[in-house]
Order: sequence, then C-alpha cells, then structure tokens
Amino acid sequence: MSERTSRQSFLGPNSDQIIQTATVGVVGLGGGGSHIVQQLAHIGFQNYVIYDHEVIEDSNLNRLIGGTVVDVEKKQQKIQIAIRVIKGLQLAANIKAVPARWQDDPLPLRTCDIVFGCVDGFAERRELEITTRRYLIPLIDIGMDVQPSVEGQPPRIGGQVILSMPGDLCMTCLGFLNEKTLAKEAARYGAVGNKPQVVWPNGVLASTAVGIAVDLLTDWTRSLRRSVYLSYDGNSHMMQPHIRLQFLNGETCTHFPLGNVGDPVFKAL
Repeated sequence: MSERTSRQSFLGPNSDQIIQTATVGVVGLGGGGSHIVQQLAHIGFQNYVIYDHEVIEDSNLNRLIGGTVVDVEKKQQKIQIAIRVIKGLQLAANIKAVPARWQDDPLPLRTCDIVFGCVDGFAERRELEITTRRYLIPLIDIGMDVQPSVEGQPPRIGGQVILSMPGDLCMTCLGFLNEKTLAKEAARYGAVGNKPQVVWPNGVLASTAVGIAVDLLTDWTRSLRRSVYLSYDGNSHMMQPHIRLQFLNGETCTHFPLGNVGDPVFKAL
C-alpha cells in the first residue's frame, strides 16, 4: 500500500493495484457526477472515461463540486472542471474526456470496468443500461427528485441508487423503469425541466454509489453478489433497500439474456 492509501488498507492487500488499473466511466458531471469523480480521485482511481457536453451556469454552483464563480464567468465546460478536480489529486490520471452526449460517441464506454450513470430522464437511463448490458459492464445509476408540498406538507426529497449487474435483475425487473413512466416522459419529448436540486442528497447518493463500486471491485465485504436497489428518503435522511426487493428474491432477468452480448447483428428481411 502507498502512504496515501494506507488508511484504506482494509480494502485488501491488492486493492491499490485493483483500483489503479480499473477503468471507470462517469456519464454526466453535474450534481451527482461531480461528487463521484472527486471521490474516485481521492480513492486512487487512475483511468477515467467521462462524458458531459454542457457548460457550467450560475444555477449549478449550489451543487457542482469543483465549480467556481470564475468558471461561470468563463463559461467553462463541466468536463474541464472534472478534469481539473481529478488532476488535482491524481497527476498521472489517464482521462478519456468526451465533451458530447454519450450516445454520439459510445465506443469509449466499452473500455470501462464500471459505469456510473448520472443522467436525467428514464429513456436515457434505459439506453445506457442497454449499452452496458451488451458489454457485460456493471452500471450504477443515481438520481434524486424533489416533490412539491401538498396540503400543507413539506416538500419530499427522494432518490435511488441502483446497481444493474449483468446476469441479474435490471432496472425494468426492479420496477424503476416501466412503460408508463417512459411513455409519460416521451409525451413531454424527454424534457425534464429545471428540477429542484441541492448538494447534500447528491452527495449521499454519490457516496453510496462509489462505495458499491469499490466493494464490487475489491470484494472487501465479500457479500455483494447481486443487483442493488436502494431508496433514499431525504426528509428522514434514510437510505434502505427498496421494498420491491422483498418480492424479487430468486427472480432472474428476462430482459437481457446473457447470450445477447456484443455488437448487434442486423439481417436483411
């Protein structure tokens, strides 16, 4: 172990090598993704594939880790801010930065051992899960939402952390993605609007996602073997397994057969 990582030696005698040689993808570098790249760099990850096509705005400063007032004035790209954060902790980091929508250049994702999905919208989550499943790459999805107050009740902060593990339950199996929500979103042409966002729920969700990724790579708990679906209640500050998991014990995924991997093959009809 290096001196820098000596206090995380509980992860295992080979954890430094595992972490330094793994390649992690982060799709979306806003409120959630900016937390994730910062934590990955602190832990010691050296190889990154990162995506974001947006520039920072003033309304991002309440939650985008590493962003500054000067960045807003210069209309700095979020991806450049992420690079700065990573390089500030890992000078030798190898970063494949794609300042575009991931759908426009998905090939770099194939090099990843794990992908973090920090995207808006259900349809984009489905597209990203389809892509990672075809190449047997674990996908960790995070997201949060704030529901407005109703009948004098306070607003509700909610969120999720989902590990979509190849060969196990997908986000459709878990009930997070379904035709009703996809159709409702499609009726709005995929627009998600300016949803309320604050820094601390994103931090909780991102930290949990990073913890799952480190466990998956190092197997330090010797217990992570299946897909994960955690539900976050921001009003009570509680993270717990989603209630749907109680009814899915022993179930297998029927949406992504393990034989359907690699590049799709098209046949003339």
